[in-house]
This record gives sequence, C-alpha cells and structure tokens, in this order.
Amino acid sequence: MGYVKLIFLMLFSLLCQLSFCSSLSHLCLEDQALALLQFKQMFITDVFSKSLSWNKSIDCCSWDGVHCNEITGQVTELDLARRGLKGKFHPNSSLFQLTNLKRLNLSFNNFSGSYISPKFGELSTLTHLDLSNSRFSGLIPTEISRLSKLQVLNIQSSLLSFKPNGFELLLKNLTQLREVKFYDVNISSTIPLNFSSHLTTLFLKNTQLYGVLPERVFHLSNLESLDLSFNPQLTVRFPTSKWNSSASLMKLALNGVNAFGTIPESFGHLTSLRNLRIASCNLSGSIPKPLWNLTNIEELNLGDNHLEGPISNFFRFGKLMSLLLANNNFDGQLEFLSFIRWTQLVELDISFNSLTGSIPSNVSGMQNLQRLNLSSNHLNETIPSWIFSLPSLYLLDLSDNHLSGKIQEFKYQSLFVVSLKQNRLEGPIPKSFLDQQTLHFLLLSQNNLNGHISSTICNRVLMVLDLGSNNLEGTIPLCLGEMSLLVILDLSNNSLSGTIDITFSIGNYLRVIKFDGNKLEGKLMQSFINCKHLKVLDLGNNELNDTFPKWLGALPELQILNLRSNKFYGPIKDSRTYNLSAQIRVIDLSSNGFSGDLPVSLFQNFEAMKIIGEKNGTREYVADYFSDFYSNSFIVITKGLELEFPRVLTTNIIINLSSNRFEGHIPSIIGDLIGLRTLNLSHNRLEGHIPASLHQLSVLESLDLSSNKISGEIPQQLASLTSLAVLNLSHNH
Repeated sequence: MGYVKLIFLMLFSLLCQLSFCSSLSHLCLEDQALALLQFKQMFITDVFSKSLSWNKSIDCCSWDGVHCNEITGQVTELDLARRGLKGKFHPNSSLFQLTNLKRLNLSFNNFSGSYISPKFGELSTLTHLDLSNSRFSGLIPTEISRLSKLQVLNIQSSLLSFKPNGFELLLKNLTQLREVKFYDVNISSTIPLNFSSHLTTLFLKNTQLYGVLPERVFHLSNLESLDLSFNPQLTVRFPTSKWNSSASLMKLALNGVNAFGTIPESFGHLTSLRNLRIASCNLSGSIPKPLWNLTNIEELNLGDNHLEGPISNFFRFGKLMSLLLANNNFDGQLEFLSFIRWTQLVELDISFNSLTGSIPSNVSGMQNLQRLNLSSNHLNETIPSWIFSLPSLYLLDLSDNHLSGKIQEFKYQSLFVVSLKQNRLEGPIPKSFLDQQTLHFLLLSQNNLNGHISSTICNRVLMVLDLGSNNLEGTIPLCLGEMSLLVILDLSNNSLSGTIDITFSIGNYLRVIKFDGNKLEGKLMQSFINCKHLKVLDLGNNELNDTFPKWLGALPELQILNLRSNKFYGPIKDSRTYNLSAQIRVIDLSSNGFSGDLPVSLFQNFEAMKIIGEKNGTREYVADYFSDFYSNSFIVITKGLELEFPRVLTTNIIINLSSNRFEGHIPSIIGDLIGLRTLNLSHNRLEGHIPASLHQLSVLESLDLSSNKISGEIPQQLASLTSLAVLNLSHNH
C-alpha cells in the first residue's frame, strides 16, 4: 500500500511540474496580447527597420521587445526602439491598457504629427520612459510629472516644448529620478532649486535654459554626467571649493554657456573626469595647475575661448582620445607631442592659436589619429614624414601657416579632407592623391607649387578642388569636366595656358568655377550650359577672344560673372537671348572690346539688383559652400580702389562695364536697380545726359562715369544719395 502511495505522489508531482511549465510557456494574458496587437495595427513599419514579428500563435511574452512578469503574466517591459513604426500615435492608444509597465522605450520611430498623450501619466508603475527621437510634437503634458516612481526619463526632440512651469513641476515631483535627458526640447525656463538628489545624469542640451545655474547641481553626490551645452542664456558659476560630485563626475559638458572668468582650481578635484567640454564659454586666463592632475581625461574640449599660456603641459593627459583647443591664445611650440606615445589619440585640433616653431619630427604612436588640425598658427619649416604615414588619418588641415618644402607622398588611402593652403610649399602635386579614393576636399592654394596639373587629379569623388594662386602651368585637364560630384573648381592665378576645352557633363553639381588670372585663350565652350547650378563664373584676367556668350542666359542661378581684362568684343545685343540670370549680383565686363549701346534688356532682367538687402539684419554670402575650408574670394574695383573681398555678400551689388567701347545714352532703367552699391561706366563713349533716375539708387556708394562724352548739368537729385562716397564725373563734356 505504501508503495502505491509513493507512486501516486511521484505522478502527482510530475503532473504539477508539467502544468507549471505549461503555464510558463503561456504566460501572456489575452487582454495584454490583444492590446499589443491593436497597438501594432495602428502603424506601418519602415522597410529599413526590423519589423515586429508578433502573431497570436506565439505567447506574447515571447514577442520581440516584450517582457512579462513570470508569475502574473502582465507585460512589464516594452522595448520598441528603432522598430521603424510610422503613423499617428492615438491619444487613447491600447498601449495604455498595459497598466503594469515598468519600462517603456519608443525611441527612434516616426510618430510625426502626434502629441504625447496625457495618458502616459496613468502608467503609474513606470520607472523608465524613453520617447526620444520619435517625432512627437507639441507640448509635453504635465501629467508626466505624476509618474512618481520614474527613475529614467528621456525625451529628445526639437518639436517639443514645456508648458509654463511644466519643467519646474516635473523636477519637483519626480523625486526618484536618476537620469534626465531632454536634448533639443524647448524648456525656456530656469533650473529650479528643488530636484531629485538621486540624479546621476542630467542632459539638458540646447533647451533654451536661462538664468543662473543653481550651484547645488555641482554638489549632487551621485552625479556622473552633466550636459547643459548650447544654452547661451544660461550663466554658470563654478564652485570655488571642492564639489560634492568630485568623486563621481565623469562627464561635464557646458559648451556654449556663459561661464565668464577663469577655470577655477576646484576642477583639480574632479579625479574621475573622463570627458570635459567647456568650449565657447567666454573663459579666459591660463590653465590652473591643479587641472593637470586630471590624468584620466579622455576627451578635452576648451575651444573657442580666450585661454592663454604655453601649450607644453598638455602631454600630462596621456590617455587623451580627443584634444580640442581651437580658437584660443595658446602659444609656445609643439614639442610636447614627442614626449609620450599618443596611442589613443583620435583627434587633435589646436587651430587658430599662436603656436610657433616647427612640427616635431619624432612623434610616434599616433596610429589611431583621424583628425589633425593645426591651421592658422605660425608654424614653420617642413611637414614631417610621420604625418604622411598616419594609417587612419581622414582630415589634415595645416593651412595658414609658414610651412615650406615639398609635399611628400601619402602612404595610406584614408584621406577625406586635405587643406595645406596659405603656406610656402613647393614642388609638384603628389601623385598619391590619385590613390585617395575617399578624398572629397583638396585645397592647396596660395603656395608655390609648380609643374602641370596631371589628369590623375581627376578623382571622381572630389567635391572641392582648390589649386589657386600657385605656379602651375600647362593646360587644364579635360577630365575635370567628368568629375560629377565637383562643387568648387578653383584654378585661379596660375600660369595655365591653352584653350578651355573642357566638356562639362550633364547634371553636374558645379557651383563655383574660377579660372581667372591665367593665360587662357580662344573661345568659350558652350558646355558651360550644363552647369545649371553655377553661381560664380570667374574668367577674368586671361586672353579669351570671343563675343559675349549668349548661352549665359541658360545658367539660371548665376550670381557673379567676371569677364574682366580679356579680349571679348562686339555688341551685347538687346534681346531675350542674351539675358543673364535674374539672380546676378556682380557683373564685371571691364577692360574688353565690347561695343554698341548698353543693353536695356540686360538691366531689365537683373531682378536681384532691384532689392535692397540686409533689412532683417542677417548677412548672407554668395556661393558660401564649405566655408570651414574654402573662401570664395573676389576682387572688385570700387571707390577707385582694387579690393579683395574674402567672401562676397549678397548685398555687394556691382556693375562694372568700364574701359570698353560702349556708346549711346545711359539707360534710365538703371535707376530701377536700387540695390546697386557700385556703378562704373567710365572710359567708354557714352553721351547725352546723366539720367535723373539715378537718384533712386539710395545705397549707391561709388559712381564713376568719367572719361565719356556725357554733357549737360549734374542732376540736383543726386544730392540725395547720402551713401555716395565716391563720385567721379571727370573728363566729360
């Protein structure tokens, strides 16, 4: 009997285990599964994202991104980050039926046009909520502040903002918060004095904060990461004594806030700090000695301040991956680079300082260096060979120094940007540029380079090719017209000769072509009409011999045209065929052999000249592409002087038709071009009276009608031109 009872107990135990395992495999409650499926049906899935493979035949607790309580079967975690969900997020979504959720991640989806529903505030068990980068818009509901158990809150979107006092209410009520991330949200508030003492992470980057940052933030004993960058109305005053967060703080990012004054010595206590970014903070003075104790620093950004002192002590930061010191007043030499092996360094930027001497030749260990920018200093001598042997380098900028010698051949093919302009480099262009299959920017202008431009330069991925102001000779390679991604082509101020036989490909992206200051001759190829996006065409100071190119009217975006000092000849006919782009702002046809009457239809079409710009106070520049690397300079003759503009304002509206053989009367329609700053019609054969309509040119600064056959009195209305600084009417009748 006892034996039978034992067998019965064993079978009962086995059946219980099977029953328990069966219940575990079907944990999901039917209402939970239905709520999830209804939620999914509200959206379509981006084809580039991993879709949700949810279906009724599988227990919902096994679905992608779903986690359940093993005892109750309630859904407690839902991670739908980067699932490509697209559609309207309904304010009464079935998602809110999952009332036991503790973690909810909806980041990196597309709920464009949706508001954050107040019902999120009813998910009272939530400890983690991530709604970042999902294109929610509108106001963040104050109901979020009811989530009293919330520990992590992440909302990142420039489409969102807080109600008045909403941010303060949220921080005041959510006393358990550990992590707060509100990148790009419009908070437009001060930071309140009362907030969770448990905070480890506070990210409020670019949130329109203002006022004074409470010093209490620096004394949060558990604080590990603080990022308040790009809040220009926020004033930060660093504690002068030891911070309570000194032992825990690993990241401090305050780029673009107001932290006037010097870096306090209290920074020296931040011994756990790995990442320090205090660029653009109006800081001044020298680096305090205690700062050199922060030997664990991996990323240091002190750029765009007014800091000064010798550069030599930075070798103490031997674990650096990123050292950014641009736009300061640091001086001294770069010898510190040779003191240690910089095996972890990825980027080094000490541009726009006052460094002197040579770049040391015995630097080692920089096999991971990707960005090297030492531009705009006073460095001299040759470029050392180790720079040409960096296997990971993609950006090299040594421009605006006093470097000399030849450019060596690069040993690796990782380069994306090379800028060596404004130095004293000589010799030929290295052949190794042919091997740089990823090179997009090549700027070697304003040096003493010589030799021919080889067709090997025609890298098909180049976007900027700037070889201007060198001693290059020979002809222009025909293959330049086949570089389909090229935006800027600058070969100006060399000794290039021959004709312009380039056939520009259809659909090219060229915005700037500068061939001025060479010895080019012959006629212009009509393939220029394939450059539909061209804004600057500068062919001045050559020996081109042609009539006025009527195909220029096929360039709808052209804003600057310079044909100065060539051998162009003949009339510019008064017809629609010869009309230029309505966007023209600068036209210089001076010192040629153009003849006939001034073309009225040409002036009629200059729509951009009929507007006085800069009324809104903002400055815009013509063809201002890639301005970090390339400067679209232009020489103009105005007020009797030859001036070089490093960049051309859209308001620099200039007409220079001087030193030709134009005749007849000055068209009165010129008075309609009220945006004109400079008008030069001198040294022609113009006759008749000065049109009274010129008094409408209220911003005109220079008017030169000298050396013509103009007669009659000077119109009294010209006295109203209060901006006029130069008026030359000499040598007329």
